[in-house]
Amino acid sequence: MRILIATDAWRPQVNGVVRSLESVAKALREQGAEVEFLTPQGFASVPLPTYSEIRLALASPKAVSNRLEGLDLDHIHIATEGPIGFAVRRCCLRARRSFTTSYHTRFPEYISARTWIPESLSYAVLRRFHNAGAGVMVSTASIANDLHGRGFQRLMHWSRGVDHNHFSPAKAAWTDLPRPIFLYAGRLAPEKNIEMFLKLDLPGSKVIAGDGPSRRALQAAFPQAHFLGAQSSEQLAVHYASSDVFVFPSRTDTFGMVLLEALASGLPVAALPVPGPLDVIGASGAGVLDQDLRAACLAALEIPREKARAHAMTYTWANSARQFLDNILLSKAGSRRMVPRPSF
Repeated sequence: MRILIATDAWRPQVNGVVRSLESVAKALREQGAEVEFLTPQGFASVPLPTYSEIRLALASPKAVSNRLEGLDLDHIHIATEGPIGFAVRRCCLRARRSFTTSYHTRFPEYISARTWIPESLSYAVLRRFHNAGAGVMVSTASIANDLHGRGFQRLMHWSRGVDHNHFSPAKAAWTDLPRPIFLYAGRLAPEKNIEMFLKLDLPGSKVIAGDGPSRRALQAAFPQAHFLGAQSSEQLAVHYASSDVFVFPSRTDTFGMVLLEALASGLPVAALPVPGPLDVIGASGAGVLDQDLRAACLAALEIPREKARAHAMTYTWANSARQFLDNILLSKAGSRRMVPRPSF
């Protein structure tokens, strides 16, 4: 099967969407599929307002149609709701061609936090975008149930995996920081709720790995924390394995790839009981979910690293790729009825 994945999120961006797409593509190829990407590369671009690190491709439907022309494809999957995604969607609809989409990011909440645009308006746009396809791939049951309640149709389960060799307790290195070390890794932006973590009264050290529009303000407000800036994947693996608790204060993530990376590194998780952590951690005992994030951080110190690692081993990219392929086959079965309330 030859699959085209259209995505607005691509290198040099470093985030969970990019890592997920690259990893699942590798696993798909190992299972015999051919995977092509249509990305912003080769298009002019402009910076995303309020987040200049992300650039939006100036991709017209005509330019995208020219890129698609001549490609012998069995399926098109639209991964993101940006200019690339909208242009490919339009091309597919005009050609009466079936396609699937995936829901990676809670853009309505992010946009509402930064602008005057209400969540209801953004969700209306996204609902129209996704419901035009033959299926919407969603990573967790919590997000699927939320989207179902908002009128999204044909929801399909597509979980994630983690590289257990790359993210491993064996990567631990010596550090002279006072212990325990509480680590956050990810984008530094308002929607990530990092300030909640930094305000906690905790022993030891707080380490922040990552960059983003909030870094300068957070660094000025919390000079006692250790801000490392953007880190390579190899550096992140070392930080995970060398810390004592991974702190995930976000309330808006759809999954949280960093949760799996931390767990695979033997790092217990402290998080809020919200979608993402509820689905990934659940009742596994590999982390502590509590509205009192400080209590969760301190309790997570008691979790054996082996338990965190064992839970991460249940997530593989091979399984994720099989789910992806099964969803494509289901979408091609021709069912256009509304999927019942998600139960996965």
